[in-house]
Amino acid sequence: MSFFVNEIIDEEAGRYFELTGAGYGVLVAIMVVILVAACFLSGKKREDGEGESRRFDTRQLVFSAMAMALAMVTSNIKIVDMPMGGSVTLFSMLFICLIGYWYGLRSGLMTAVAYGFLQLVTNPYIISIPQMLTDYIFAFGALGLSGIFCKSKYGLAKGYLVGVLGRYFFTFLSGMIFFGSYASSYNMTAPVYSLVYNGSYLGGEALISVILVMLPPVAKGLDKIKEMAQS
Repeated sequence: MSFFVNEIIDEEAGRYFELTGAGYGVLVAIMVVILVAACFLSGKKREDGEGESRRFDTRQLVFSAMAMALAMVTSNIKIVDMPMGGSVTLFSMLFICLIGYWYGLRSGLMTAVAYGFLQLVTNPYIISIPQMLTDYIFAFGALGLSGIFCKSKYGLAKGYLVGVLGRYFFTFLSGMIFFGSYASSYNMTAPVYSLVYNGSYLGGEALISVILVMLPPVAKGLDKIKEMAQS
């Protein structure tokens, strides 16, 4: 169909698009640019002969890349498969929310968006550009909202819940608008179907993740890692 995607028509799956090699390359390049830009914009200010500038934060790049890699790996480790679909994974959303908790809202959002591109590269399902943006860029990007509470008490738990709610909002929209036709199989309306389908696996993972981060030994360990990430 184009240099970046090919149109596929399947009797069961319907019409969708597959990325070409060039398409994958462009997405990877965008992901890297966003991640590097986040490290520049969040780097500490320094003074030079022409005024103030920001230095590149190599430590942030390393920790952010590690968190993204762990999120990617754990997103493929399923603890529970939900009856309607979707799976509770091994704390995969937590690793992305950690970036906002470590480096603040701006870095959290930018890195979470970069992770959305990574998910799109590794596990793409595209039926339209609006669906792609909603399911990947906006939904995963919303996990960066965890940075709102980066400096508050119990900031990780509160930020994690906000990030997951943000992702839930966009996955709900996607399910209702783009996949609402599946609702009839469950005798539901499209909004109810999307609420239940996405709420089951996101809510299940959120519950066990919040319990985990509130355990005193885990909370203490994560605070130590935060100090290392920021030092």
